[in-house]
Amino acid sequence: MRIIAGTARGTQLFAPKGMETRPTRDQVKESLFNILQSELSGATVLDLFAGSGALALEALSRGAAAAALVDQDREAVQCISRNVEKLRFGDRTTVLHCDWQQGVSRLSADGKQFDLVFLDPPYRMKELADICLSMETRRLLLPDAMLVLEHISGFTPALPPTFELVKERDYRDTVIHFFRWKGEGTR
Repeated sequence: MRIIAGTARGTQLFAPKGMETRPTRDQVKESLFNILQSELSGATVLDLFAGSGALALEALSRGAAAAALVDQDREAVQCISRNVEKLRFGDRTTVLHCDWQQGVSRLSADGKQFDLVFLDPPYRMKELADICLSMETRRLLLPDAMLVLEHISGFTPALPPTFELVKERDYRDTVIHFFRWKGEGTR
């Protein structure tokens, strides 16, 4: 697993061992970031189930201004921290070792808001609407924020009506939905 493009292009990343973390394949990541390129310059990014941190770190390498990475797995957070240090992105990242509910709560309490959210939860997790509602009610989303949802093929997410589906890409066993948040959002 590596950074594909930008200032850290080619840098190999540390990844947690085992089956709990599914790294996004390079082909999928390349396609994903080609779609997102116009969203990245100066963006604030949230990676809510960060795993190795590869998506948020790729976004930083490609021009995002800052990122918050949340994961509840200790080994994943250790890998994220090692990757952040290796890439020298420490001044632009916040790494939280907690579950998504605590992460949303802590980021909200700190007044954080995001332009771009990566949501790649464990495939068994189905409460995606709850996650989106929590981000919305905790005011984590900036106007027109983009939500990138990666999940298993054959599952169609039901999100609140304030999240408008703008693109869908199917990569055999993985599907990525791109939603635009159409809520009010500003503080």
